[in-house]
Amino acid sequence: MSFGAINNPPVPFTLPLSHGLHDGFLVVISGAVTHSGDRFNINFQCGHSSNDDIAFHFNPRFIDGGIVVCNTKERQSWGKEENKREMPFHRHQPFEIRILVTNHSYNVSVNRNHYLEYHHRIPIQRVNTMTIGGCVALTCVNAQGPQHPGYAPQPFPPGGAFNPQFPAAPHQQQSYAMPYQTNIYGGLFPSKTIVIRGTVTANPKRFHINLKFHGGTALHFNPRFDERTIVRNSHLNGSWGNEERNLPRGMCFAPGQSFVIEIRCEQHAFKVNVNGAQTCEFHHRVHQFQQIDTLQIDGDVVLQHVQV
Repeated sequence: MSFGAINNPPVPFTLPLSHGLHDGFLVVISGAVTHSGDRFNINFQCGHSSNDDIAFHFNPRFIDGGIVVCNTKERQSWGKEENKREMPFHRHQPFEIRILVTNHSYNVSVNRNHYLEYHHRIPIQRVNTMTIGGCVALTCVNAQGPQHPGYAPQPFPPGGAFNPQFPAAPHQQQSYAMPYQTNIYGGLFPSKTIVIRGTVTANPKRFHINLKFHGGTALHFNPRFDERTIVRNSHLNGSWGNEERNLPRGMCFAPGQSFVIEIRCEQHAFKVNVNGAQTCEFHHRVHQFQQIDTLQIDGDVVLQHVQV
C-alpha cells in the first residue's frame, strides 16, 4: 500500500499514523538543508504533542564538526544517545532519507547508502505520528505501508487539518537497476541483518539473492515460481552443494506481490523472514563471516529498497 507522495510540504511537518507502525513500513524523505539553523529532526512519536514519548529521534546537528544523534524519550526523560560522527548532510545540498521499519529496528539510508540501524526501545505499535522539523526544506515525503487493511494515514501540516494546497501526488515508485550488486563493508557478523524490499513481476519464473565471498557463494536464495519452491544452496570450490527445498510454511512469494525479506546472520545459520514471518534457515557452510562481503540480486523482481 502506498499513501502517495506529499510534494513541497511546509516545515514543521506532521504525518499521523493512526494504526501505528508495522514491519515493512517505509518512508522516503527528500529535501535540502537550509542555510540557517544548526539542526533538524525526524521523530516517530507516541502522540501528537511535544510531551509525548518519542520512539525514534533522528537528529543531525551541524555543530562541533557535525554529528547525528539518535535517541528515545520515555516519560519525559531521554535515554542513552547513539551518536554518529559521519555526517552525510551538507547545507544547500539535496538529500534522500529512507527509513525502513522492521520488527527489530529502524533502518536508515541516506542517498541510497546504508547509514545506521536503531533498535527498538518502544514497541512500534505505539507509534502514531511522524514529525519533521528544523533547518530543512522538504520537496517530497512518501510513506509506503505494508498490506494492512484500513492502514491509511492522512498527512497534514501543523494547524490541525489537511491543507488542500498540498494534495497527494500520484505515486511514482523508484526502483534499482538490475542486476543489483553492492558491497557489505566489514562483512557479516552474528545479528547482522540485510533487508530487501521489492515487488515480484507479473509473470515471474525465478529470482535469486546471493551472499558472496571471494571465490564462492555462502548463500544462494532462489525462489522458483515454475517449481513452487525456494531453493537454498552454496557454491564452494567451484561446485554447488546439496540443495535445501523444505518450506514448512509453503511458497511465500506470489506474482505481482510486494515483499520485505530480512536475512539475519546468526551464529549457526542464516534466518530468512519474508513479510515478518520466518520462512527458512540455512545452516552455515562458510564460517568466516567477515569474508562474506557482497550482495547480488537478479531475476523477476522490481527492487525498491536494500539495507545492508
